[in-house]
Amino acid sequence: MARKYSSKINKIRTFALSLVFVGFIIMYLGIFFRTNMWVMTIFMMLGMLSIVASTVVYFWIGMLSTKAVQVICPSCEKPTKILGRVDMCMYCKEPLTLDKDLEGKEFDENYNRKSIKS
Repeated sequence: MARKYSSKINKIRTFALSLVFVGFIIMYLGIFFRTNMWVMTIFMMLGMLSIVASTVVYFWIGMLSTKAVQVICPSCEKPTKILGRVDMCMYCKEPLTLDKDLEGKEFDENYNRKSIKS
């Protein structure tokens, strides 16, 4: 079964969004413990920490996104950003690279790891 790839920026943004929803769910679970104030407070604080963590992740990916290389995708001709040696187009999922040694090779996210040599 082929693994579904997506842009690294989109993966991190999806993770941050999931942290927001997880935080809300944790806080909602705290409502069921209204009779025990300590347990409810713990759930509310854990939910709030999850939401704060998502804010930190959103800020981090925003800063990282400003430093990413912007290219025009040859397939859909839309501007997209590349993080690392290989990445996917945010729109059409076309594999992209700026490394001449990797052109024509099959897409593999492991090319972004420092220990892997082409």
